[in-house]
Amino acid sequence: MNAIHFFIIAVPRNVVALFGKSFDEKVQSALERVRGQFPGSNINAQVDNESVTLTGSASDLDTKSRIMAAFNDAVETKNTVNNLTVNQPAPNLANPLAAKAAPGLTTATEQRMHEVASGETLSHLARRYYGDASKHGKIFEANRDQLNDPDKIKVGQKLKIPV
Repeated sequence: MNAIHFFIIAVPRNVVALFGKSFDEKVQSALERVRGQFPGSNINAQVDNESVTLTGSASDLDTKSRIMAAFNDAVETKNTVNNLTVNQPAPNLANPLAAKAAPGLTTATEQRMHEVASGETLSHLARRYYGDASKHGKIFEANRDQLNDPDKIKVGQKLKIPV
C-alpha cells in the first residue's frame, strides 16, 4: 500500500521572491508608483510584517488622503497607517488677524475637522491630534451625531476634532 505524505514548509518573506515578488518588493513598487503620481510630496513606507506605515509629507489634507488611497490601490496590506504630515504655511504671528485667517489653524472656540482616510481609526486620530491614542473617546463623543460605534468610522467621513 502506498502512503501519501504531506509536508508544510514555512517560507520566509524574502524567499517568496523565487515564486513572485516579496511583500517588501510589492510595497517598494507601489511606493515608486505613488511617488510618481504625487510629485512634490515626500512619501516613505515602513513595513512591519504585512502592515505598512506611510511617513513623510503632503502639500495638503486632500493630497494626503489621495496618496493613501493610491497606495492602497497599488498594494494589498493587512493594515496601512497614514502618518503623512501636511505642509502648512507658518502663521504670521506679528499679525494676529493673519494667523486667524491662516488655513488649518483654529482657536479654542473652533472645531477642527478631519476627513477620514483609509486605514485610520479614532485611536490614530487621537494620537495625531492629542499625542495620546487613549483620548479617542473625546473624538467619538464630539461626533455622536454621526457615529454609533467608535470602531466603525468610514473613509470620507468628516469628523469634528475638539480642540
